[in-house]
Formats: sequence, C-alpha cells, structure tokens
Amino acid sequence: MSEIVLATINARYIHASFGLRYLFANLGELKGSAVICEFENAQPAKEIVEALLRHSPKIIGFGVYIWNTVRTREVVALLKKVRPEVVIVIGGPEVSYEYEGQKLVQIADYLITGEADLAFAELCRRLLAGERPGERVIHAGLPALERIELPYSLYSDADIAHRVIYVEVSRGCPFTCEFCLSSVDIPVRQFDYATVLAELDRLYARGARTFKFVDRTFNLNVRTSAAILQFFLDRMQPDLFVHFEMVPDRFPQALREVVQRFPPGSLQLEIGVQTLNPDVGARISRRQDVPKLIDNLTFLRTETSAHLHVDLIVGLPGEGLDSFAEGFDRVVVLNPQEIQVGILKRLRGTPISRHTEEFQICYSDEPPYEVLSTRDISFFDLRRMERFARYWDLVANSGNFAGSRALIWEGEQSAFACFMRWSDWLYERVGRRASIELKTLFTHLFQFLVDERSLNRERVGTILAEDYARGGRSDLPAVLREFAVRKEALVSAGARGAKRQGRVVNL
Repeated sequence: MSEIVLATINARYIHASFGLRYLFANLGELKGSAVICEFENAQPAKEIVEALLRHSPKIIGFGVYIWNTVRTREVVALLKKVRPEVVIVIGGPEVSYEYEGQKLVQIADYLITGEADLAFAELCRRLLAGERPGERVIHAGLPALERIELPYSLYSDADIAHRVIYVEVSRGCPFTCEFCLSSVDIPVRQFDYATVLAELDRLYARGARTFKFVDRTFNLNVRTSAAILQFFLDRMQPDLFVHFEMVPDRFPQALREVVQRFPPGSLQLEIGVQTLNPDVGARISRRQDVPKLIDNLTFLRTETSAHLHVDLIVGLPGEGLDSFAEGFDRVVVLNPQEIQVGILKRLRGTPISRHTEEFQICYSDEPPYEVLSTRDISFFDLRRMERFARYWDLVANSGNFAGSRALIWEGEQSAFACFMRWSDWLYERVGRRASIELKTLFTHLFQFLVDERSLNRERVGTILAEDYARGGRSDLPAVLREFAVRKEALVSAGARGAKRQGRVVNL
C-alpha cells in the first residue's frame, strides 16, 4: 500500500518522467509512503486505473502534458467514478495556464500550477493530516533551486539500461519567443553545476551512457557549458551519447574548441532556427543574428562531428510557404543531419495567440493544438506540409536514404519545391502519411526519380540498392534487385582481374 502515487502517461517507454522523480525526491518524510507509476499512451484507461488502485492510494498526483492530456482526462474521470474518495492532484504545463473551463481541471480535486517540486509535498502533508485546503488551485511559483533535492538517484538500473536519462543544469529561458512556454519562465535560474556534475558522475558510474539535457539554452553560460562538455570528454566511451539544446547564434571560440574534440556519434545538438525571415522573427519576439547563425551551423557541420538537429516551424504569423521555402532551402544547403519540420502549435499560456485575429490563424481545439490555416497558408497547403514533414522524416532524416535523398533535388534551385513535388506524388500513390513499409518507400522513390525526374536509371538503382543494403538488409525490393546483382558481378569480375594481374606480377 502507498498513500501517495505519482503518475504520468509517457508518449513511449523510453521517456522516463523527469518531473515525477523531482516530486518524489522532494517528498521528504513522505517518501516511504509514495510510489512512482509510469504508463504509456497506448495503454487503455481501464488498465491504467487498475494498476493505480492496486496501491490503495489516498492521493494520486498526475503530470499533465500536451501528449497525454486526453488519456489523463479519461483516467481521472474513471477514477472519480470507481474511487471518488481518492484525492486527485494534477499539475504540469498543460494545466498550468488557461486552465479555467478545462474538464480535467474541473473533475480533479486540486491543481498546482508552475513548478510543483515543493508545493506538491506541502499539499500532501496537509491532506494526510486530515486538512482539505479550500483553494482548489494552488500557484506554486518559482522555488529557490538550492532548496530542491535533485532526483538523479531515482533513476533505476532498468532506466539506466533502457531509457533516456533526462538532466538539467538550469531552468527558464532569457528569450521571449511567443510560441514557446519557456518564454514565460523568466529569469534563468541555474543549479550549482558542481553539484549536478557530481550527480552525473554517479549516474555514469552506474552505467548511464545516454544523457539528454532539457535546458533550453545550454550554451547561454559559456563557463558552465564548457565544464559540462569537458566532463563528458573526460569520460568518453564508444557508447556515450549526449544531447543539448543550443542557441544558434551564440557559439564562441571556447565552445567551438571543446565541441571539436567530440568523436562521431557522441554529441547531438538541437538547434532551434524556427524561421530565417527577420520580419517574422521580430513579430514573434525571436530576434537572432542570422549571419552568425549561418556561420555557427557551417562550422559545426564542417569542422565537428556533432549531429545537428535543426528545427523549423511552419505557420508562424505572417510567414507563407514562399518565405518558409526560402528559409528551408538555406538550411538544406548547410546540410545538417536532421531538419525537423514542425507545424505551429498554440500551447496554453503562450503569447502567440495575440496574432490570431490579425493573421487569421485557426488552431485545432484538440491537442497538440496545431494551426489549421492562416491568412498566408490555406488549410489544404498546411495539410500538404504535414505530409511533407512526415515524408521528410521518413526519407531525409531517417538515415535510410543517406546516398539517395539528395537526388530528389539534385541540380535544382529549390530543395523545398522538389521535395514537395515528391511528397505530393507519393501521397497520390499511398494515400497516407504513416505505416509505409520501407520497401514501398524505396520502390516509389526509384519510380519517382526515374519517371518524374528523368534521372539515369542505372545510377538511381545502384545508389538506392546501396542505401537499402547499408542498414544490413538483404531483402531488396524487386525493382532494385537487378542493380545489386549487376554490381556484385562487376565486383566479382574486378576481383578476378586483380587476381590475374597479381599472378603476372608474381611471376
């Protein structure tokens, strides 16, 4: 039996809940009466409720996020039907802003807005003492970071072996980008990084090798950033992987030198470009030095082994497809390993909503609240962009088409226009964005490149066959088999010729 259950519904098993571990770490004397329960979105509500009630809890706290709000609402509604006496406490970014009228907020007993590290424990103490606070909404505010117990010891051995380990050195963001919830988390507050590094060292000693920093601005404090990077360099192993989110136009020489020392496959940098249109950037309070941004990305791509994940957003106020295409093409030229094309979302609490009327922005009422149309992009074109983004992930970002993806736009001025042509063509034939078999993708790409782009059939087939085999796959699509057989014959003939030549030399 556990009097307190801390619960959340993750998008996938690999994502260990960082927030729940913070809440548990700060329960103080209540830790012995508490347990963490994590679920996945694919699990039915009844199954989740059954697992929760097996602990016979008095209090259940739910972490609510954009990806789990619908399923959490189902679970809480069911809990209130079968065990109405259990006190339900909710918190998290999805219910911390614009919570009035939300059904989940209405059926829960208490809502804690903001950073609940300390406030949740205090509420539990009052509830377990028999006190029922009159205020249903508790505003936690920003706790002093020195008062917060760090949660890293709560990662289990199974977490370390099979899941992403989330860590942070700071909270908040100094920037005011209107599409992002971090814009309301001002000022930036930093944990004592020596203390954090000591915790990371303990995780590393336990076998942790995948670390994802959730700091919004990893490279804001150069001294701290350099110390963290050096920490991992000093412990470099072939299986070590570290992920950071960086400010794209801020990368001084001190960071350049240390990043250059990371071997391939060990460092990933997530770079939020979002838009390269300066007018759009200024409109949403995202001002960035584009020449410096381009210079930094060029350096990172050509002078380091870092894996670059660049984010762009479709549907920002005042940006049409022509403007987005121009920015997209500039990023493609820089050749990052991944370009994440995201559709604008109106997250609760973000000031992006102030542009809704002027730019005729229509958003979905259901999570993830994506834009449906704007003054500058029609509903139909946004649907095309959703397919574009998905197909870009499948073809350009996946790594399965490393040699062939550039054939889609080879020799043309606009990679965007060419990939949109491929995207439209592919959708006409498969009629869906998801669940496309890899063989089907390879077959259709071959047909598109040969029939629509009129590229050399032999060259296209050979490159695609090499791409398919690169992943260790031997079951080639039928349309590519002749090219693999032909290459094997050429290689074999070449080997025989070399052998004969060798005999002559030896004689």
